[in-house]
Amino acid sequence: MSNHLFDAIRAAATPEAVFIETGDGRRWTYGDMIALSGQLAGTLAARGVRPGDRVAVQVEKSPEALMLYLACVRAGAVYLPLNTAYTLAELDYFIGDAEPSLVVISPGAREGVSPIAGKYGAHVETLDEAGGGSLLELAADEETDFLDAERGPDDLAAILYTSGTTGRSKGAMLTHDNLLSNALALRDHWRFTRTDRLIHALPIFHTHGLFVASNVTLLSGSSMYLLPKFDADEVLRLMAEATVMMGVPTFYVRLVQHPGLTPAATAGMRLFVSGSAPLLAETHRSFSEKTGHAILERYGMTETNMNTSNPYDGDRIAGTVGFPLPGVSLRVTEPETGRPLPAGETGMIEVKGPNVFKGYWRMPEKTAAEFRADGFFITGDLGLIDARGYVHIVGRGKDLVISGGYNIYPKEVETEIDGMPGIVESAVIGVPHPDFGEGVTAVVVRQKGATLDEAAVLAALRDRLARYKQPKRVLFVEDLPRNTMGKVQKNVLRESYADLYSAGS
Repeated sequence: MSNHLFDAIRAAATPEAVFIETGDGRRWTYGDMIALSGQLAGTLAARGVRPGDRVAVQVEKSPEALMLYLACVRAGAVYLPLNTAYTLAELDYFIGDAEPSLVVISPGAREGVSPIAGKYGAHVETLDEAGGGSLLELAADEETDFLDAERGPDDLAAILYTSGTTGRSKGAMLTHDNLLSNALALRDHWRFTRTDRLIHALPIFHTHGLFVASNVTLLSGSSMYLLPKFDADEVLRLMAEATVMMGVPTFYVRLVQHPGLTPAATAGMRLFVSGSAPLLAETHRSFSEKTGHAILERYGMTETNMNTSNPYDGDRIAGTVGFPLPGVSLRVTEPETGRPLPAGETGMIEVKGPNVFKGYWRMPEKTAAEFRADGFFITGDLGLIDARGYVHIVGRGKDLVISGGYNIYPKEVETEIDGMPGIVESAVIGVPHPDFGEGVTAVVVRQKGATLDEAAVLAALRDRLARYKQPKRVLFVEDLPRNTMGKVQKNVLRESYADLYSAGS
């Protein structure tokens, strides 16, 4: 029987080759992966999971958790990873919406989650980060030789819920071919081979750590060092043996600040990839100066996997996300009309290709509203394509500030502020203003010991930006709020400063 995604993974696997190593010395070969994922797939089937059923998973990162993802693929189930930070109230929404037949959780969460799962008719099993729990106990009695469910390119492999910053979270439906086609494109574009060893310090409930890092490793037959979280000391130690690292900007900021980051420490590394949030140009430059390596930045999202990448060979330009990947079409349009815009003009980024999701789970109207008639998906990201063809991300459409009837793109203002001496980073938002509709507001993180104040920042911008783009206020904070993937949560900032310009504030 044909299983579109796992057949390709199996074909790339050398049974005796190492797939995963952990910091505590545990090691799994590709043969181990096929055996354990087969046992787990058998366990799913024995617990009543049928092809097309959803399996919701909220567990700590572990090799066994990755094997569970593969088991779902093999059993024909739809894998539903959930952020480990989600509360019981949030889990109630996700389980109620997705209606999984099985929920897998950490042992300590069973008491709280079982009533929720029971309410929606789902079974519950447990899995911990050390390979314990009821699911593995059941799997020990299953045969390793599992007959994979028949699944074609268009069958669902996973549902990933969006962050839900503008309304309730939506479940993005990803097919076998969405995942396979994108991983193969990245494998080839980033030159992955069996000899590569990836440093994997990302969470595995998100596209980046689960599908990009893991699937690219699997489909190249390479190996990974699976770390529970990012630790700069451990990452630098592993660079002596690894060849590739995938990270979020926060990882690179911490490495740049580490005295151990040197050309010698990174001499054996061939590639550093950054994504999930914008990488500051200053971080890009500092990393290059300290190591001789140019970080490769790429652009993707939950609904589309990866869309673009800076080149492997050629200029990796700070502040850009490179070119569309092979098979992916990208255009910039006028948001209101969908009219394509010429190079250099800012508008809405739209994409089309085998990487683009099937739609939102049980939300046909929302799905229809997010696609153009010719099949292009409206990403919600604002950007432009420069004269050389490089794609620049300007911000999210919902982050656009409209002040006094003028459109202000936060990235333009942030770039000017971030370039000032004494500034670490900034976030520009629009908050309600009685005269202008929205007031341009800059929230800024200063370097330790820096003394510049609001007046100094405003003075520096006076001759750099048009009057309507200049912030009406500059506020200083210790850190910007971020989600688990390092993205600045501008919705949190907008809520925090919603009354900044109201009477009496």
